[in-house]
Amino acid sequence: MTVRDAASAAGMLAAVLTTALTLPAAAGAATPGSTTPAGAQPPDSGSQPAGRRLSDETRFTRWAHVARRRPIYRRPSGSAARVGRLHWYTEDGFPEIYLLLRTHWDRYGREWVKLRIPARPNGQTGWVRRSSLGAFRLTHTLVVVNRKRLRMSFYSSGRRVWNAPVGIGRRGTPTPAGRFWIRERFKIRDRRSGYYPYAFGTADYSTLTEWPGGGVVGIHGPYYESQAIPGRISHGCIRLKVRDVFWLAAHVRLGTPIHVI
Repeated sequence: MTVRDAASAAGMLAAVLTTALTLPAAAGAATPGSTTPAGAQPPDSGSQPAGRRLSDETRFTRWAHVARRRPIYRRPSGSAARVGRLHWYTEDGFPEIYLLLRTHWDRYGREWVKLRIPARPNGQTGWVRRSSLGAFRLTHTLVVVNRKRLRMSFYSSGRRVWNAPVGIGRRGTPTPAGRFWIRERFKIRDRRSGYYPYAFGTADYSTLTEWPGGGVVGIHGPYYESQAIPGRISHGCIRLKVRDVFWLAAHVRLGTPIHVI
């Protein structure tokens, strides 16, 4: 399910709180924080620049919105097999976020970016031209969900600064493991909503493929079962007690990686 579907079902989804979520500048413009301006040639045509790591997904992570809706390739080459296509928006209508892994310059002087793809099946990666993406954003935070211990931990620059109990998917509808990230952020204003006070949409897709909106795993309030946290109580979403959702909302940002282990 998507977080918006769930909150709408409760009837009380409120306005979105975004954090610097303007769409990126047009492709071809200089983009702050990028490896080069989009579409630029290498600085020295006589020596091929090496690619570089953009994220270790623990201490530093880069992400970007889409500038051009272009194909995603299996390798950094326009002749490689296509594995998908960049899309503008999430299932809930937010500007889509792609987590970036590394860069590569091909023999024609074109810069490519390897990224994680928010789609089924979980865990897909691919390559796109640098000009297809907007400005690179940087975060130093990380969320880890330990399904065995039923705990969520929050890290800043590799140092754990907070942890809390969680509710996760039942055995028949588990919360899938893997490397994901936060793509959406909602503020739920009605205290009567089970998703109060905040909800976050992730790049993790649940086992419920028939769920409206594609079965996106969310992180949200206790859904009327605070006393059951920690526990295996959901259809795949990650539930927190109200006080812990407030803490997370004050510290987490869009693009923050999530490791579900």
